[in-house]
Amino acid sequence: MMNRTVGKWTLPQPLGLKDENEWLPVPKIARTIPFGYQVDPDDEHVLLPIKNELDLLEKAKDYLKQYSYREVANWLSRNTNRYISHVGLRKRIDDERRRKNKAGIYRRWHNIAKAALAKADELEQKRLNAKANTDESGSGTEAGST
Repeated sequence: MMNRTVGKWTLPQPLGLKDENEWLPVPKIARTIPFGYQVDPDDEHVLLPIKNELDLLEKAKDYLKQYSYREVANWLSRNTNRYISHVGLRKRIDDERRRKNKAGIYRRWHNIAKAALAKADELEQKRLNAKANTDESGSGTEAGST
């Protein structure tokens, strides 16, 4: 399964999800190693999180409310000793935002489909009950008329 699009990489879930400050490994799906991850020496198809980089990236998201992408990317590069350009930072933030929005949309669609299915089941049950009532009343009149 390939989650790669032209010019971008997208990490599959659970990127950004953490359990009590614990970052989770993710599968490697592209040649580019995203900021905050490194290739697992035991399995080249798995990316291991770098806690310090990911924690600083979370902090950088808060700084973006006040400073430019260029300034925040420079700060992030200085503090992690790993280069990230302002364009790379913007792409990373935008991709995460888009992925989070997509997950919300899928949840809403799931709830709408679930409600529609429940309504369809209710209508089908009413139809079956109505048919059963007409069959009972109809079979009684047929037996009496014969």
